[in-house]
Amino acid sequence: MKHYKPTTPSRRHMSVVSYRNVLTRAKPEKSLTRGFKRGVGRNSAGRITVRHKGGGVKRSYREIDFHYDKIDIPATVKSVEYDPNRSGFISLLFYADGAKRYVLLPAGLKVGDKVITSEKADIKPGNRLPLKKIPVGTFVYNVEILPRSGAKMIRSAGNFGSR
Repeated sequence: MKHYKPTTPSRRHMSVVSYRNVLTRAKPEKSLTRGFKRGVGRNSAGRITVRHKGGGVKRSYREIDFHYDKIDIPATVKSVEYDPNRSGFISLLFYADGAKRYVLLPAGLKVGDKVITSEKADIKPGNRLPLKKIPVGTFVYNVEILPRSGAKMIRSAGNFGSR
């Protein structure tokens, strides 16, 4: 965390994440990115309907795995990356079968850590298992509403739920 000097009353308590200490890779994995066109205040006909929405930097979309359908296949965290389309960081996983996927980065996960999606997985950051197998009081994130439907809840940076 970077803490600012109190040059003004609002800066006195301001702090931000120091990206240089967290991120391990600057360029995204090319096979997991695609183009991304924002609406920027236009309707379906392309006419501006909300003013003052345009501009900004061009962004590419990173395809995040919210389904976690690689069951019982271990993966290794290869990098921690910035994603301009969401508030949290993402990590690149290399699976044992050769697949690569981006996932949301949980707190405490570092490059080189092993993760797995399994019903018999240990309770540790990054591992995926059904909610009924997680002990009460454990912090969870990236939760599915229906089984095998893909994570829909608690996905923003700093958010967590308690089982």
